[in-house]
Amino acid sequence: MNLFMLLVCCYNCSMPLNDGDKLNRIEELKGKLFNKNYQAKIGHNDKFTHFKRDDIPDGWEGGGNAIDSSNLPNNRNNFFMKTSVFKNFFIFALIFFVFTLLYASFVFFKGGNTVSNDNIDISILGNNFVAGGEELSLVVGITNKNSSALDLVDLIMEYPKSSSSGGGLSAGTERQRVSLGTIPSGSVRNENLKVILFGEQGSVRPIKISIEYRVEGSNAIFVKEKNYDVTISSTPLNLSVDAPTTISPNQDITLNVKSTLNATVTVPKILIKIDYPAGFQFGSSTPPPTLGNNVWSLGDLSPGAQRSISITGKMIDVSDGEEKTFQISGGSQGEDKSTIGVVYNSLSQIVLIKKPFIEASLSINGVSGREYAVNAKTSIHGEIKWSNNLDTKVNDLSIQAKISGNAVDRRTISAQQGFYDSATDIITWDKNSKNEFSEVNPGDSGSVNFTVSPLSLFSSSGEILPDPTININISISGKQLQAGYASTDLNNSDVGIVRLISDVGFVTKALYYSGPFVNTGPVPPKVGVQTSYTVVWTLSNTANNISKGIVSSSIPSWMKFAGPITPAGEDLTYNASTKEIIWNIGRIPRGTGITLPDRTVSFQVLFTPSLSQADTTPVIINDSVLTGHDDFANVDVKVSKTSLRTSLENDPQLPTKGGVVVE
Repeated sequence: MNLFMLLVCCYNCSMPLNDGDKLNRIEELKGKLFNKNYQAKIGHNDKFTHFKRDDIPDGWEGGGNAIDSSNLPNNRNNFFMKTSVFKNFFIFALIFFVFTLLYASFVFFKGGNTVSNDNIDISILGNNFVAGGEELSLVVGITNKNSSALDLVDLIMEYPKSSSSGGGLSAGTERQRVSLGTIPSGSVRNENLKVILFGEQGSVRPIKISIEYRVEGSNAIFVKEKNYDVTISSTPLNLSVDAPTTISPNQDITLNVKSTLNATVTVPKILIKIDYPAGFQFGSSTPPPTLGNNVWSLGDLSPGAQRSISITGKMIDVSDGEEKTFQISGGSQGEDKSTIGVVYNSLSQIVLIKKPFIEASLSINGVSGREYAVNAKTSIHGEIKWSNNLDTKVNDLSIQAKISGNAVDRRTISAQQGFYDSATDIITWDKNSKNEFSEVNPGDSGSVNFTVSPLSLFSSSGEILPDPTININISISGKQLQAGYASTDLNNSDVGIVRLISDVGFVTKALYYSGPFVNTGPVPPKVGVQTSYTVVWTLSNTANNISKGIVSSSIPSWMKFAGPITPAGEDLTYNASTKEIIWNIGRIPRGTGITLPDRTVSFQVLFTPSLSQADTTPVIINDSVLTGHDDFANVDVKVSKTSLRTSLENDPQLPTKGGVVVE
């Protein structure tokens, strides 16, 4: 039925709508279609050919089957030409596909020279745990499951820095290479490797096993890798430390560190490093440190060799109840001689800070600490506070203060209720001078005092006192009664270092009749008339070097900065907006102006008085301030000078009332 409708539609497309005969022909076709005895001739066309409308006849003249095909030959040739191109392309593609399929099948089943890493197995047989410094044997098996041989095979073993291979050590990452030659298809090659590993107990040392190979017909190098981890079961270097578990502030503490090599081979360049806690003050050690105060080089250690180090110091500026940790490490020397490349062993020593049984603490001029800085012209008032922190009595309490240093004026040492022995420079307070020291009850406390003055920082002969220092070492002792008649000696100490601040001189002058410049204008200054003045700044210094020196000042609004500066090399600048004058001095060496030439700079300022300033001595430069840093005393210094006026107090040639403004 669908075929019939299609034929009807195709026929109607070429038939005029008002042609009654054509409707009859459709009825005839319909009758033939449903006639059982009718046999239709079916033809197959590859493609519909479109004709011009004018070439299609309106009827089936000439027997009903004749069609004017005068225009068909050209269309038919075009059709077969296009069909031929398509078929040729299709045939070519089909042939290419067949050949590709055949080649892929050949490669897949035959394999050729193609090699896959997946068909290479690396097996490692050995112990996953080894003692540090002991030899570890590994059996490395290489299985070639490829259909072709592996050529020029190299077996490579890489392991961590400072491990050992073949009985020796090197500083960098270790690599061992073994040439295996050719491994045929389906073959297994086993190789025995030996390595000595070092490391801290429990540390994991990774080993990388890899092979490099080539295949026939290719220059490319292929790599297959496998990792193998080994745990260090015991350390090759034993460390032990003998030190107290509790200490008191400012008490000497000694740490004895012992190292023993457990390895079966000689290990070179062993370092011991100790990281000190905050508050530890290094005193000395035996043997002396190789670098700084915390690194010792033990050199090459043979199996069983022992080395000992003894360190002495104090815990300062610590509080009761604090825990301090000393970290001790030993291992092989790294690229930097002060660092450990691989740590073989480490341990911690924890000490608890406990309040001493009897305590003495020093304060200078009301300030507690260990280092002090005072002016050379200031007397030093020392106070020693003591206390009994025990639950029992302390008998025969004694306090001593030893005063020393190059800046001590021994004639000024004085102690209240104490005795100063000039032969030893020690002040002593005991039961002979203080009755209460015969027996001190639990929790009792008190204080003793002394005074001392420093020497002058330079003598009349011009000698400079270098690095002026006063050292004050105090100690306290007593006896604690035990059961029966036994007693225990108790001791404690403290120390203070007093550094004297350098006496820096700063002189300011305003001149008219003297100085490096020729000044002009009337003296006394006259209203409406300009007068010039010279300002001179001079520096001196005594005992310590001063750094970062700067002098700053400014001029009033009615003054002008003239500009000439001498010496020309001095760094003096003027800011016209703020009217500020800055002299960048930099370093002022010790002895400046005493044993060395003084430091000076001069410049001119201009003054034109106003009528409102008549009968006055106006300011020509405001207050001047010198600042710097005392490098020895480690404090900032500051010297201030007041403003300078037209009265010119430093110019002896100025006449009486020569600085008062006149009309």
